[in-house]
Amino acid sequence: MNFEFPLQSLPAVMQGPRVERRRVLIGGSAFWGTMVEAGADAGRLRLDDGRMLDADAQTYLPPVNPSKIIAVHISYSSRSMETRNKPKPTETPTYFTKPPTSLNGHKGQILKPADCKYLNYEGEYAVVIGRTCRNVTPDEAWDYIEGFCPALDMGLQDFRDTDQGSMLRVKGADTLLPIGPGIVRGVDLFAQTLRTTVDGLVVQEAHIGEETIWGPHYVIADIARHITLMPGDVILMGTPCHSRSVNPGNVVACEITGIGRVEGTVVAIDAPRAAALGVGHAPTDSPEVRRVALGFDERVPEHFKANLRTAKGE
Repeated sequence: MNFEFPLQSLPAVMQGPRVERRRVLIGGSAFWGTMVEAGADAGRLRLDDGRMLDADAQTYLPPVNPSKIIAVHISYSSRSMETRNKPKPTETPTYFTKPPTSLNGHKGQILKPADCKYLNYEGEYAVVIGRTCRNVTPDEAWDYIEGFCPALDMGLQDFRDTDQGSMLRVKGADTLLPIGPGIVRGVDLFAQTLRTTVDGLVVQEAHIGEETIWGPHYVIADIARHITLMPGDVILMGTPCHSRSVNPGNVVACEITGIGRVEGTVVAIDAPRAAALGVGHAPTDSPEVRRVALGFDERVPEHFKANLRTAKGE
């Protein structure tokens, strides 16, 4: 069984040629298309109906329609070292879920309510399930993957005190999952580098193959022991070290070499109307909230911290 790295051979989903599928909004309707990889039209988007479009000028929808979104808590060694001070956080992966309503498209607005102080970024790659998956081995799991997407697993850390077990409001609020712009296959995922930027400055970086603790084949086989994964379901594969809070106006992006780049702009909104009535647990600024939102600066590279300070005008 091929459980660990390095992989003995590339699975089909990572073998070329590269194919990227995107979903765009035109005249109020959704259309699928494929990015042109070569020739005079390279870099343009060819819709399934034959129309050729300027890819940069489109309004993008999330390229997924999941029944569920499942996220790995920690699966990068640098993140484990920062938060746990050891290269592997737990013996086996642990998970939380985000509702499908958290989905956001490329270049969308990421909403930060006025009563929340800490909105943290986490640059990740997402795995998209291509066909119904249940009771598979890790080696078999590769055949159930449609492809990979860049993603931003944003989090309102102010709710850590009340939702730490479920992460429901921390990670599940509307707009907190920019994903896309496309689903990509035909690229060796483990040869790629993931970078998160804030206003163009690098604040996270990891070589995926060097830092990954559990690959998607292991994670899928683990989840599918008891939970059926459906076509379009999304698995978020964790983030490297240095997840920190950003401010309204900041442009946050996750770029993965060979895969693509997704971005969103943080936008301030009013606090929910029910908050003024005392409904529910109020956002807090407790030691536990700050521990997660502010992280452990002594365990992350200095240039990440300096770039974030510059982006936030500090």
